[in-house]
Amino acid sequence: MSKEKLGSEKQDVDLQSTEVIDDSEQGVIEQNDLKRQLKNRHIAMISIGGVIGTGLFLGTAGSLQSGGPVGLLLGYAVVGSMCYSVMVSLGEMIAYLPLPGGHIRLAARFVDPAFSFTMGWNYWYNWVMILPAELSAASVLINYWDKSTNNAVWVTVGLIVVVFINFLGAGVYGEAEFIFSSIKVITITGLIIMGIVLDLGGGPNHDRLGFRYWKHPGPFVQFHDIAGSKGRFLSWWAVMTQAGFSFIGTEIVAIAAGEAKNPRRNLPKAIKRVYVRILLFYVGGVTVIGLLVPYTDPSLSLTVSNAAKSPFVIAINHAGIKGLPSVINAALLTAAWSAASSDLYTSSRALYGLAKVGNAPKIFTRTSRNGLPYMAVGLCTLFSLLAFMGIKSGSGRVFNWFANMTSIAGLLTWFGITVTYVRFYAGLKKQGLDRNKLPYKSPLQPYLAWYAMAMCSIVLFFSGWVVFLKDSWDTATFITNYLPLMLFPILYVGARLWRREPVIRPEDMDFFSGLEEIEAASYDEPPPRNWMERFWGWLM
Repeated sequence: MSKEKLGSEKQDVDLQSTEVIDDSEQGVIEQNDLKRQLKNRHIAMISIGGVIGTGLFLGTAGSLQSGGPVGLLLGYAVVGSMCYSVMVSLGEMIAYLPLPGGHIRLAARFVDPAFSFTMGWNYWYNWVMILPAELSAASVLINYWDKSTNNAVWVTVGLIVVVFINFLGAGVYGEAEFIFSSIKVITITGLIIMGIVLDLGGGPNHDRLGFRYWKHPGPFVQFHDIAGSKGRFLSWWAVMTQAGFSFIGTEIVAIAAGEAKNPRRNLPKAIKRVYVRILLFYVGGVTVIGLLVPYTDPSLSLTVSNAAKSPFVIAINHAGIKGLPSVINAALLTAAWSAASSDLYTSSRALYGLAKVGNAPKIFTRTSRNGLPYMAVGLCTLFSLLAFMGIKSGSGRVFNWFANMTSIAGLLTWFGITVTYVRFYAGLKKQGLDRNKLPYKSPLQPYLAWYAMAMCSIVLFFSGWVVFLKDSWDTATFITNYLPLMLFPILYVGARLWRREPVIRPEDMDFFSGLEEIEAASYDEPPPRNWMERFWGWLM
């Protein structure tokens, strides 16, 4: 989008005479050493894959145990509304400026370099921590078949798969994610349909469940045996942090923007449909889970046994279906490997983006001829070795630790994205730029951004409240919930003192540097020639 299309004539004259901002000032880099290798179908499936992961397939076990079927549903519905609000806010910005580093780079333009520094390192921390969580989840799933082999073997196998895919470059990663995400979409769709059939008595045992488990043991858990509405409210709130872990990752589309082909067309399409995926896969998925498995089922606990299984697999076993649990578990295993592959991709690109703006050592900007930031990928790979903690402590327990840590860091990222959008919105308004002429205009703004910002703040503040209940202190839970939360303001204040740069005023925000490269990468795709191409274009 040119300056002439976005702004008034008077502003065009002023802005055309403005020099390109140097990367040392606001983190604006015009040269993109990454190669745009991710096609439309890759972006579409990456956006879906970011929503579907082990949080839904495995993490919902703990959420059902903590909140009950209605507490689980309400928790996922509320966090889903937060996720939607964040994604449409991010989508409006990233569709206009699809820069390498995504929202990290946008924060440097529309808030200040110190905020970009803080968001960047928090985001990198988020993804290098979630990587061992996914590898731990994979070993939990494999324990369904094999309880005798040391989990170190399964962690190593998963790590080799993930590293191999990422070192072959973004194009191969995109193809692998397309295949993995297709398996995940087919699996979760099939599980929801099968869950409805089982609930209505269509299984081998012909047991019609209906809303049996909503009545007994009940819709809510009385959290820690606290009586009345207070205990039910706390059971719902206990779901919120874990639900955050399930949804974290939808913003990966922004990080992939620097390697997306035709970003002005493909990114808005991926963003616009996120609400369908939230409603269908997550809200629909947890509704079915709450109908099929009672929250008192001992198999739901990830800390009791490493052989703990997905609630879907537990439900299939209860229905007496032979053989199918192994097939489903295998599909869930590919989901864990897919999520781990995305984690390594995202963390390495976040580190690359940090290095490009001077917030990390320049060595991490090195790329191969095909655009692979191999130094960044190599460092992030080393952090995946944390998954081997599960060998001694138990992979299920380690999964819960890392899930807590990444939930908090992910919610901080959402908070940062909404702050950036509020500033972006103010800058557009101050400079008289027309939002209607953006590639994608998100609805109900800036109210959705303010809503998500407020909700993220509340959930973050109360994320570790359970440790303050009587006789409930747990040091690991307190650290994993509140360490990222405490580090965020410390990093920001430290960066402000170090950089000594003020918050960027709305009238000084840069909306135009780098547009030439973005417009050069955008093009009109040929019209579909038949109904098959029209359907594929709609789907992808």
